[in-house]
Amino acid sequence: MKGIIFTEFIDIVENTFDLEVCQSMLDKAGDSGAYTSVGSYEHQRLVKLIISLSKVTGVPAEQLQQTFGRAVFPRLLQLLPNYHFVDSNTFDFIRSVEAYIHQEVKKLYPDTTPPRFEFANETETTMTMDYHSARCMGYVCLGLLEGCADYFNQALEITLEPTDQKDHVRFHLLLSDN
Repeated sequence: MKGIIFTEFIDIVENTFDLEVCQSMLDKAGDSGAYTSVGSYEHQRLVKLIISLSKVTGVPAEQLQQTFGRAVFPRLLQLLPNYHFVDSNTFDFIRSVEAYIHQEVKKLYPDTTPPRFEFANETETTMTMDYHSARCMGYVCLGLLEGCADYFNQALEITLEPTDQKDHVRFHLLLSDN
C-alpha cells in the first residue's frame, strides 16, 4: 500500500481527534508512525493502526474506516495529474476510477494491486458495483464513495452488501434529488 495512505491517515487522526490520541494509537500499535508518502508498506500496518485507534477511542473500526475514506477523498483527488472533472458527476467519476485511475496507478507502480470495481447494472440514478480488494477495506471504499458524492454535491444513498468473501462487497448506489 502506498505511503500516501498512511501519511493521510495519521494526519486525519491528528485533525479529527488530537495529537495525544494519535500518539496513543501509535503506541498501542507498536508503530513509530514514520511513513513517507512515496514509500510502500504492508496494508496490515494500516489495519493495525485502525484497530488500535478503535481501542483508544471506542469508535468501531468500520466507522473509522468509513470516516477516513470520506475525509481522504478530496486529498487524493488533488493528487491526480492531468485529470479534470469539470463536466463529471459521481457515477462518471466512479467509472473512471476503474477505467482510468487504477490503470494509471498500475503504470506508475507496477508492483501495486489496486482494488477492482465491477459494474453489475446502472441507470441514470442507480448503480450496483462490486468492490474486490485483497486488503478487505470495503468500509474505506464506502467512505470514498461518500466523499465522491460530497465533492460533486450530489445526494447519494449507499447500501453496502457483504458477500461470503471478505475481499468482496457489493454497493447499491442511489442518487437522489435532496
